[in-house]
Amino acid sequence: MAAQRRNLMQSHQSWTDDLPLCQMCGVGTATNCVYGPDGKGTLSHPNEDGHLRFRGEDGCFLYGVFNGYDGSRVASFASQCLTAELLLGQLNSSHTDNDVRRILTQAFDVVEKSYFETIDDALAEKAHLSNYLPPHNESQKVQERLKELEREVSGGATAVVALILNNKLYIANVGTNRALLCKSSSDGQNQVLQIGRPHGTDNEEELQRLAALGVDSARVRQAGQIAGQSSTRRLGDYRVKFNYNEIDVLSTAKTRPIIAEPEIHGSQSLDSVTGFLLLMSEGLINALESAHGPEQANQEIVAMVAAELALQTSLEAVSQSVVERIRRLHHDVYMSGRQRATFCSRHEDMTLLIRTLNYPLSDGVLTPTQGGRIYPVSVPYSNIQSTSKTSVTLSLVMPSQNTLTNGTNTASTLEEGTPTPGSQSPTATLQSTNTQTQSSSSSSGDGSLFRQRGSQAAQPDETGRVPPYVDFSQFYHLWGNDHSDSQSTQGGLGPQ
Repeated sequence: MAAQRRNLMQSHQSWTDDLPLCQMCGVGTATNCVYGPDGKGTLSHPNEDGHLRFRGEDGCFLYGVFNGYDGSRVASFASQCLTAELLLGQLNSSHTDNDVRRILTQAFDVVEKSYFETIDDALAEKAHLSNYLPPHNESQKVQERLKELEREVSGGATAVVALILNNKLYIANVGTNRALLCKSSSDGQNQVLQIGRPHGTDNEEELQRLAALGVDSARVRQAGQIAGQSSTRRLGDYRVKFNYNEIDVLSTAKTRPIIAEPEIHGSQSLDSVTGFLLLMSEGLINALESAHGPEQANQEIVAMVAAELALQTSLEAVSQSVVERIRRLHHDVYMSGRQRATFCSRHEDMTLLIRTLNYPLSDGVLTPTQGGRIYPVSVPYSNIQSTSKTSVTLSLVMPSQNTLTNGTNTASTLEEGTPTPGSQSPTATLQSTNTQTQSSSSSSGDGSLFRQRGSQAAQPDETGRVPPYVDFSQFYHLWGNDHSDSQSTQGGLGPQ
């Protein structure tokens, strides 16, 4: 079996070529980038992220985002092997929640062990050469071979995986990626839930787990990283799995401290749920938080997705547009030279996977002046420190024709194809909810930033212009309050 897996890895043959892709899903990506003083970016390494998006039998769907490091081998292997361990008959509609959790946990364990089997020979050769004293004239060749072997066996990945079975959602997480669920209620409000917490060096539960193994958790928290990564759970990475006693911060551990066991959340029923599911790599999250801070990152990205869903006609375009917006935002903050620019000198690979749940895409037919939908192309941002209960309000103008309404339809969540329109209110409000406390915040805005327009086409005035679709007066007022000093020297912002 190990030889077969090695052959597959070397030939780049996929184990899952015959599985159908899910058409209710879109993926956007961007490669890593290091900015120079002139703002031009360069690639520091090949893309190391991976993802999966398959539709299985018996109403089963599987999605995943993998954040690789020190190479893409583990992320690539995990995306293929995990699919093979879950969608080739292992799951069916008769399984209970406990069955699904057990199968998911076993699948991650198999992925970890199977990967290490593929590098067994390389590890053995590396151990042999490390203890081998070659003749002087062969020393250079041995050192070069050792470096080659080290590159072959090093690296790891974190993973966030979503499984939908029997119209119920399960999230399995290993590491520092993120899953968000946006649910639109009957009154048009979008509730944003972060499912689980990242397994990082600032996670109290993970620090307690490490402390129980004899690790000095205070040192881990202070260091902020373990062998170059902030994750406390990861796939692969033989160095921290087998040689953890040689790593200073882990040297006192009684047993293996860095594990690949997933934390599983669910099931959560998707019956009558309208909204979308987001799976994000650590690189995407860090890029947004580096630019704007972590306080409203979840709300910001959901607002971006909602806006792009209203503008684009395909989920691939939606996902890629959101990634590009975050990439440009990160670059612009770096170029601004402001306080947060020091956090934005580089970003890692970024991956965003969007899975809609009865959420309609733009029809792409009507223009705004023909009564089509009008949406903002950006989300106003304030750098004022805010609490977790602050919400972002996004008001959406919908057509008066009974063609589409915001956030609802009558199609089944698990059916492929175009959703059926419903008849909900056109206003959508984003709220932040933390799944640790299960508390929901109330909206702090009235959505007045974006004007409501009727279905009739706007008539041009004598200059040939039509009234603006977006009123930014409130935004200019808030911006002016935040930047009163700079306005006095630069003449202010907005129409003069």
